[in-house]
This record gives sequence, structure tokens and C-alpha cells, in this order.
Amino acid sequence: MLTNARWIQAQSDCAGAVSFETSFVAKKAVRKATLQATAMGLYEPYINGQRVTMNRFMPGWTSYRHRVQVQTMDVTACIKQENRICLLCGNGWALGRIGWKGDDKHYASNKAVIACLTVEYEDGDREEIITDHRWSVFTSQIVASDLYDGETVDHCAEPEGLGAAVEVEMSTLLIPQEGEDIREQERIAPVRRFVTPAGETVLDFGQNLAGYVEIRVSGKRGERVVMRHAEILDKNGNFYTENMRSALTTNTYILSGDGVECFKPTFTWQGFRYIALDEFPEGALESAEFTAIVVHSEMKRTGRFVCGDEKINQLYHNLVWGQKGNFIDVPTDCPQRDERLGWTGDAQVFCQTAALNFDVRKFFKKWLKDLAIDQKEENGAVRGIAPVVMDRSITRISAAWGDAAVICPWVIYLTYGDKQVLVDQFDSMRGWIEYIRRIADGGEFLWLNGDHYGDWLAMDNGEGVYEGATDKDFIATAFYAYSTGLFVKAGKVIGRDMSEYEELYQSIVKAFAERFTSDGLPVCHTQTACAMMLYMELCEDRQKVADELAELVRENGCRLNTGFVGTPYLLYALSENGHTDLAYDLLFQEKFPSWLYSVNQGATTIWEHWDGVNDKGEMWSKAMNSFNHYAYGAVGEWLYRTAAGIRAVEDAPGFKRFELCPVPDKRLGFVDASIKTVNGEIRSAWFAQEGMVRYEFTVPENTEAIIKLPGGVENTVGGGRYVMIMK
Repeated sequence: MLTNARWIQAQSDCAGAVSFETSFVAKKAVRKATLQATAMGLYEPYINGQRVTMNRFMPGWTSYRHRVQVQTMDVTACIKQENRICLLCGNGWALGRIGWKGDDKHYASNKAVIACLTVEYEDGDREEIITDHRWSVFTSQIVASDLYDGETVDHCAEPEGLGAAVEVEMSTLLIPQEGEDIREQERIAPVRRFVTPAGETVLDFGQNLAGYVEIRVSGKRGERVVMRHAEILDKNGNFYTENMRSALTTNTYILSGDGVECFKPTFTWQGFRYIALDEFPEGALESAEFTAIVVHSEMKRTGRFVCGDEKINQLYHNLVWGQKGNFIDVPTDCPQRDERLGWTGDAQVFCQTAALNFDVRKFFKKWLKDLAIDQKEENGAVRGIAPVVMDRSITRISAAWGDAAVICPWVIYLTYGDKQVLVDQFDSMRGWIEYIRRIADGGEFLWLNGDHYGDWLAMDNGEGVYEGATDKDFIATAFYAYSTGLFVKAGKVIGRDMSEYEELYQSIVKAFAERFTSDGLPVCHTQTACAMMLYMELCEDRQKVADELAELVRENGCRLNTGFVGTPYLLYALSENGHTDLAYDLLFQEKFPSWLYSVNQGATTIWEHWDGVNDKGEMWSKAMNSFNHYAYGAVGEWLYRTAAGIRAVEDAPGFKRFELCPVPDKRLGFVDASIKTVNGEIRSAWFAQEGMVRYEFTVPENTEAIIKLPGGVENTVGGGRYVMIMK
């Protein structure tokens, strides 16, 4: 790929975007023209002044030391007789700030591009225009660009020549694009404009999102638009940006004075709901147009859920928008502050919900390959983020985070029936298990004394403490068992001999019981410990543990206190073991901490903390307080699988065969959910009607559903539509 082309850079780096340019003449009638290109940094290609693709933030984020994606674009319609090629390149991912430590240039010392334009003529001749030292480099009107800090565009700036391009060597592998395209998806108008008590002019778009604002405005030459971004207002109603930490999230536009001008950033995005206009052309505000543009990876929407309770509907809305805001080529933790990293733990807990909401098969397969590539450098260990950036010592090797290497491939297989993901990730899955086996500080079967994140942000270990009260060794060994069990299943699916790991699994389970349980209950009496034991099938007496969990929930005022690790399993642990009413009580709980607490606070996405804003209007912390963090949105999986009852089964992945086992609760009124699977669209709906429940199901042709209803009713059916009414 790009065999004859050369990587090229400017002779010296600059803060803004640079343009690599060359000209050529089409000598004959053109049949087809194809551009292949990639960059260190973000790039956009133009031919004869025309942008040749609608994709954003190319080439996407990979482990650039090892591989970089190449985009292939049909540019036939752009070619004229005389042509000018331009590759505009700015900072982003490969260089520029990444991570809260202020580090930059993780993969490259300067912006660089490589490209080949192949022109096929009608008479069969071919011509290649390749990047090399004959290209020229120019400054651009993007005079500053950074993912965290924003972008400055000066329409008064004249391009300046930076001399001939310099050919450089790059050892990274060039690969065809594996991930989804990143595109502009939706356009949102502001819902109000107001002046805060501090005198700031603020626009509210009504939705926390990831993307940027497009402005159409006219003004005098040299006048400026300076726009800051925020997710939330403080308790006094003022613009609040302290939770952005060092990220400036500021876009600046300098007008040319040439009529109505349109601005939007090219090499950055923000996470925001509000913008503050710090500077604006005098008298132009009333006629200006503002549009928030939502940007995320191109994922087909597959899942829908609606019920009779508007607060639960808002919760579902929030978790979907949390996914949109954080699925920009990699599954990030948050889209706003000086972070935006591919945290493995967040991705692991949310993966199943994500796969029901959208078709994320391609998205996760690409990300998992980069996780595996970086993992090799760690001899099997998986860091807290992927791709790995920053000093490796900054992110821990932690249970529940590293387990993404096993859990995510299994979820993708089960949801889409794609065995290839298990083949591709098998060595990565085994590498993680073998890493734990090798370093476990409690013999081969117990993972003790590791530097884990624990039950991150749980509420049961004191105010302001990040790590929950559940014993970290308990969590680590439980995940060791759980991932080993999944690895055994995965290996069998693709025909591997897993007898060694079956024995390992049994040994871990036995060692776990001896070390971490007493009389069948977890030694650490926390909601998370009980929920994990139940979900991961580490109980000798399930009902005993479930009853203990139920009592812990009731003792806490029918409120949860779990963190990132325990929350995804909590409702399942109750509803699968005789405490469905209590699971629904937790779902409907509105007092802090609860899912609906943030809904009542006006949230439009999922918060990082249960109390990102307390009931006095005070922020949890300016150090770590994202208002778009999808981890607790993993409750969406329970809404699909329990409230609506749509469940995949392991022996028929991809919903070739599945269960329909909704669990109604009259407080919901009704549920209507659907999932577009690889085998067709499944619908499960129920409606409470005067002492009866009406069920409606749609089963795709060539699939089989096992319908299980309360009261022991069970039927196996083929494709078709079914209505059942039960008392």
C-alpha cells in the first residue's frame, strides 16, 4: 500500500495546520481517479479546492507506533485537466496534547502525510502522483489547532510558503481503514439565549453532545468570534468550565469582512451543551445563525426502547447520547476535558448496551486490535487505556479494566454471531489470562495485591473517595475466574482444546470460595461483592447471596451504592434471583444515589459521578467530574434484556435463537423495545391493562424464539407476530 509514495513533513513544525500541495495535468480523458492517503496528525484532502470526502478526523486513532489506517477515496469527479492537490494536516491524536499530564507528540515529532493519487485514463494508461520532496508546504488559515484547547481560524491570514517538503522515514505499518468513518450526524439549533448573572452571553442547545458549533455571521474585517464550551451551569446559573481542567475548549474565528461567513472547526471537537460568546462582532448577534453539529462514528442504530414512564425514557435517552458522544473512533471515557481516552474498563462494562443500541461490530473489532497490539509490549498485560498513550506508569494494570480483552470480544460474538472476532482476539484473550496467572500474588489461582482501580467511584467507602469499599483482591480474583470461563467458551467456539483452562477455571473458583467467602457469603459485605458473585456464578447458594444483597439494598434506604464494577450487575443479581420488585425499586429510585437522580437534575447524558451535582447545586469536584460518561448507562442492557426480555443465547449467537422473557412492572405502564439483529428485527412489547398484561412479539423469519412469561408459560415459536394476554 502506497508503495512508491514517501512520508513528507514541513521543514519545521508550527502550531497551526499546514497544507501539503502539488499540481499535475491530466493528459487524457480520465476513466477513474483514486486517492489513497493518511497522516500523522489529522488530515483533510482537497482537489481543486474541493473537499473530497465528508469523513472527519482522518485517519482515526490507532496505535500509531505500529499501524496507521489509510483512506481510499474515489475522486474521479474532482479531476479536471489542470489540478491542484492539497492535504491539510493539523494536530490530533498522533501529536498534540493527549492525556491530563500535558504530554504531546506521543507518536510523531511533526505533522506528516503520505499519499498517492492514481489516475486511470480511458485508453488504459495509468499515472501516479505521489508525495515526495517535490511537494510544497504552506501555512493555512487554521493558525492553532488542538483537540483539547480548540481551534483558531484567521480568515485574514494569507498562506505563507514553508518551502519544499522533507521526505522522512516512518516505521509504522500502513493498513486499509478498519474502523467506521467518522461523520457529522445531526444538527441542533439552540433552544435559548440568555445572559448569566456574571454577564456572559450564553447559548443553550438543550443537549449535552460531542461535536462543534457552526456559525454563520457577518462583520468587519478583523472582528473576532471567541466561543467557549461547557456542559453545565453552576448553582448561580453562570457558565462553568472548571471540570474541563486544563482543556481550554475555545474556538476563535477572525472574520475577513467579506459578507456572511461560515465557521466550524476542522481538527477539533468539544463536549458541551452550552457556549459562551466572549467576543462577537458588534450588532451581529441577532442575525447570526448557530448550529450544534453532532459528530460520532458511523454506526447503524439497531436498538430502541420506550416505556410508559418519562423519567425512564429520559434515562434511556441519556445513555444513548452518552454513547454517541464517546464513540468517536475509540470508546472514550468522556468527550470534553483533557482526557478523551479509550478507557478499557468503561468500554467493558458498557459494551453489551452499546451493541444493542447500535451496530458496533466494526467499531469494536478495530479498537480491540489496537488493544491487542499494545498488549504485546506488556507481555500480556492490558493497560487502563487503549491505544496506550502517556507514560505507561500513569494507567494501572487493573482487573475489570484489562478484562476488556476477554469480555468485549465475547459480547461482540454473542451479539452478532461473528466467530472471526474470537479468532482474531484469541491470543489477546489468552495473553491476559496468562498474565494474571503468571503474576498472581496468591499462587496461580488468586490475584492478590495488585494495583487495581477497584469498584471505581462507588459510594460505600466515604465521601470523596474514588475507590469503593469492596476488597480489590475479591474483585480481581472474581474477574480472573469470570474471564477464564469466557475464554474457555470462546476457545470451544473456534475449535480449540480448552481442557487446560477448564481446569484452571475450576481451581480459581475453588480458591475464590476458600479465600473470599464465609458460610457461602462474601467476606466483604457490599452490594458489589454480592452482585458480582451472583452474575459471575461464584455462589454455592445463589438464593442466600441474593437475599443478602437485597438486605444490603434495603439497609441503604433502597438505594444503590455501587461503582463502575458493581453497577452493571446489580439489577440482574436481584431480578434473576427472586427480587425483581426490588430491582425495579432501584430503577425507579429518585433519591441520591440513583439513576434518576441525575435525570431530575436535568441531565441529558449519563454522569461520571452519581452526585456530579449535589442537591445544593454544588459540584462533586473540579478535578474529575464529567457530565458525559457512559459507564452507568450499562443499565440499558437490563432494560433490553429484563424489562423487555430480549435475550441472546450462547448456543445460537447473533439472535439466531433467542429468548423473549419480559418481566413487567405496572409502574412502567408499558414497554416497547426492538433490536435489529443480523438475523432480522426482534420486537418485544407489553402493555398493562386492568389486571392483565398484553404481550406483542415479532420474531424474524428463519429464527426461533423461546417465549417465557410470568407464571411458567413457555412456548417455542418460529418467525411471525404473536399476541398473548395474561392475567
